[in-house]
Amino acid sequence: MKSWSPYAVLVVVAIGLDQWIKQLVETGLAFQEKVDLVPFLALFRTYNTGIAFSMFSSFGDTGLVVIAALVVAFVLYLATRTPAGHVLSRTGFALIIGGALGNLIDRAVYGHVIDYILFHTPVWSFAVFNLADAFISVGAALVVFDELIGWRREAEPQGPDA
Repeated sequence: MKSWSPYAVLVVVAIGLDQWIKQLVETGLAFQEKVDLVPFLALFRTYNTGIAFSMFSSFGDTGLVVIAALVVAFVLYLATRTPAGHVLSRTGFALIIGGALGNLIDRAVYGHVIDYILFHTPVWSFAVFNLADAFISVGAALVVFDELIGWRREAEPQGPDA
């Protein structure tokens, strides 16, 4: 697939879906009140003033926007250097970029990222995150998976003499 159009559409859809759900969360979910959906999953609206797991919150809004923009630019650079046949990697990069831009919009507009998904047990809970974070994680997994497939392809013997 030589065209970048499907990946650009995926980026736009990821951003749009992320921002739409965050708007629903902001207008319909009380702040920091857990709403259990199933025994291990809840909605819990909170704000992240840092990057992943609230790291670098001391950098301030402008610093974090700059860092996020640099990360998006770097991932876009990697994506453009990925061969056309690596559809999983290109899809992964599109999800990473869409998720990162969704969170970047939050940070630029509100000064924080809106998080709302909480996995938990009675004795443990995971960090609260959002759909954009999930896009980034799934995208990274696709890129790693595609790289592993690539290594395996390169390691396979070529031809009858190998």
